[in-house]
Amino acid sequence: MTDTTIRLAKRVADQIPCSRNEAEQYIAGGWVSVDGEIVEEAGARVSETQQVVIDPNATLAEIVPVTILLHKPAGYAAGADQEATPAIALIGAGTLVAEQQGRERFLKRHLARLTLAAPLETRASGLVVYTQDFRVTRKLIEEGNRVEQEFIVEVKGTLCENGLALLNHGLTYNGKEIPPMKVSWQNETRLRFALKGVRPGQVVHMCRSVGLTVVTMKRIRIGRVPMASLPVGQWRYLLQHERF
Repeated sequence: MTDTTIRLAKRVADQIPCSRNEAEQYIAGGWVSVDGEIVEEAGARVSETQQVVIDPNATLAEIVPVTILLHKPAGYAAGADQEATPAIALIGAGTLVAEQQGRERFLKRHLARLTLAAPLETRASGLVVYTQDFRVTRKLIEEGNRVEQEFIVEVKGTLCENGLALLNHGLTYNGKEIPPMKVSWQNETRLRFALKGVRPGQVVHMCRSVGLTVVTMKRIRIGRVPMASLPVGQWRYLLQHERF
């Protein structure tokens, strides 16, 4: 004889007790576990023999939209590339950076309706931003040309005469003059680019124009948010005090 089942929301409403609507909010907020596993679907069905636990810290406070910072490895797509594996596939509970595990609550709903707010070329690695927050979308997409990005670019070849000055200002891309930027040597083979409104292929084109070939390219900062020590292939949540 099999146990009869009921909707999880009804079980929670009876158990606390609370209204059905409040029960659904607790479940959606990731505050309810069934046999030790967090369940976020109010329509999930449970039997009388299953253990349903409501976190003692459960709250009905609104779940705020999240912004995710990912250290994308080279070869993953974070833009228009339809052939490479999407970088968003790397985001999950197992790849959340260790410093935030246990302190930040990862919910399945954090992966819903994410907007890629700062695309990055497939061949490049580095900081990529996905967000549910319209304020971040507005800052990085609608006002993105005013947000400075920083790249470390490893190159090979011989820089032409006056090449560094040309990289800072004096080159064109797709028939348009490239605005001034800050380009300097970090060491003998790496250049640091700090620029705004960067377009796909632009940095590679600029380097080629002065006799250099790009070997690797990594974005390490967007606005006031650095990638810092975020390990490759891992991600973290944007903290409340951080602003792009």
